[in-house]
Amino acid sequence: MKILVTGAKGQLGYDVIKELNKRKIECLGVDKEDFDITDKTATMSFIELYRPSSVIHCAAYNFVDRAEDEPELCFRVNTSGTINVAEACKSCNAKMLHISTDYVFDGKKEGLYEPDDTVNPLSVYGISKAKSEQGVQDILEKYFIIRTSWLFGTAGQNFVKKMLMLSKNNKMLNVVYDQVGSPTYTADLAPLLVDIALSEKYGIYHATNEGFCSWADFAEAIFNFANIRCDVRRISGTEYQAKAVRPKNCRLSKSKLLKAGFDNLPPWEEALKRFLQSEGLCVK
Repeated sequence: MKILVTGAKGQLGYDVIKELNKRKIECLGVDKEDFDITDKTATMSFIELYRPSSVIHCAAYNFVDRAEDEPELCFRVNTSGTINVAEACKSCNAKMLHISTDYVFDGKKEGLYEPDDTVNPLSVYGISKAKSEQGVQDILEKYFIIRTSWLFGTAGQNFVKKMLMLSKNNKMLNVVYDQVGSPTYTADLAPLLVDIALSEKYGIYHATNEGFCSWADFAEAIFNFANIRCDVRRISGTEYQAKAVRPKNCRLSKSKLLKAGFDNLPPWEEALKRFLQSEGLCVK
């Protein structure tokens, strides 16, 4: 058994490689320096040569607002790139675990989103990921699509690091209160992804840390746990005026995950505390 991980330098790929090494599972982490997933020939050649039993596909274009100005690049990486990886997996008879997002939904549902709910993305980024999901399903039988949300971790940039940085020079920050979801710690998500990839329980799943909050709640928790004096001014998503429209309700149901025999991840507050401790910050 050997597993190929794309996007290995990103925050999720970094922790997936760390988990695989911890379990002593043969693996190879690759990034754009190794091959360009938007180049079908290069992708097929590399993956066919390595011949993995599974590919955990973490590589993605994740700049949600910038995607509105760079739609071609976003679709090339997220949609065409993912389809190229799926075609290579089919050629090698390898499983594929594809990371997707809560942004494939429009956020208008009252309750929790189930994996089989109809997608209706509001942004270029969301559309590119929805199309990538469909591409994987059209090409492969042995696939896992894992929708997650609001990732934070050691490698790369994220909301937690941004709030910590901005709080150094600001006593008050404007943060959106009317978008709700689940912050997810990549160090918690990675072991679950490996468990899923090693199984044969194919399909679409939702996987996040437990609990829900708004971005404003999330920011307040960051400052509280890190003992930072910075007030949060709660504003609406409309008032924030981001280029990309975000869904207001990003609450994902993990019922299918539990029915398949996988465990829920810890509460997001506990995960946030552990992350802040790993960053050397004083935590309440």
